[in-house]
Amino acid sequence: MQPASAQLIPHTPQVDLTKLEQQGLGLLQEATQLAQFQQFPLAVSRARLATQLAPKAPESWAVLGSLYLQTNQLDKGISSLKRAQSLDPRNAAIPFALGSAYFQKTDYNQSISYIQTGLKLKPNTPGALFDLGNAYMMLKKPKEAIESYQKAFSQDKEFWPAINNIGLLRYEAGDPSEAIKLWKQAVLLDAKAVEPKLAVAIALYSKGDRAQGLALGESAIKMDSRYSDLKFLKDNLWGTRLLADAQKFFALPKIQATIAQAQSERTTPPDSLSQ
Repeated sequence: MQPASAQLIPHTPQVDLTKLEQQGLGLLQEATQLAQFQQFPLAVSRARLATQLAPKAPESWAVLGSLYLQTNQLDKGISSLKRAQSLDPRNAAIPFALGSAYFQKTDYNQSISYIQTGLKLKPNTPGALFDLGNAYMMLKKPKEAIESYQKAFSQDKEFWPAINNIGLLRYEAGDPSEAIKLWKQAVLLDAKAVEPKLAVAIALYSKGDRAQGLALGESAIKMDSRYSDLKFLKDNLWGTRLLADAQKFFALPKIQATIAQAQSERTTPPDSLSQ
């Protein structure tokens, strides 16, 4: 006969792990949708719960890691992405994301290491090759950076950012004519690309073509006034030579007036259509 105490143990219902995992993946979908609407706190909380319900699903950790990166919680993002990588080591997107995270932490050697790991799994990925070029650029390795940008462009002939950044490197190397040629090529690929258009304007003005430089510069700033901010340009990997020329260009009275007007229009809400 069993001891009486055994009869006091409550019945534990059997947990349906498959059902829990399905619920977790459902929460993951919700998290992704919330992120699309910039609802990041809600998205993160759902993704975190998804990792608890589906801890062996690599996508739950990958999405959580991605959300942490988008909310600038880099260490948490890296930790979650490494967990995802341990569960799914053949998924190139995960080391690519880790490379991006380490780039944001300014650990460019680690960034390169992870991007190269991803490229071994998926070699011809333009975005990853571009990110690799950016990391080399930050390490002052222009030769390797240009090679990566050229590979990125060879995989996608519409990928103007790679051409743009080769132009940035050429300008810093003292070859403004080649830089202008590259930036004009980038603008031909995408007429809405503000960065190469502004770079052409500044380079032309600095070379003495003032009328065309001013006209292009005004047009570019009207398209997106963020590019009139030197810090924004530095964050976009503009080098010291081009930044110095940009500073002089932005100080011109005509450009100052254009910047003021563009920034005013950007911060002023549109008039209500209702009467």
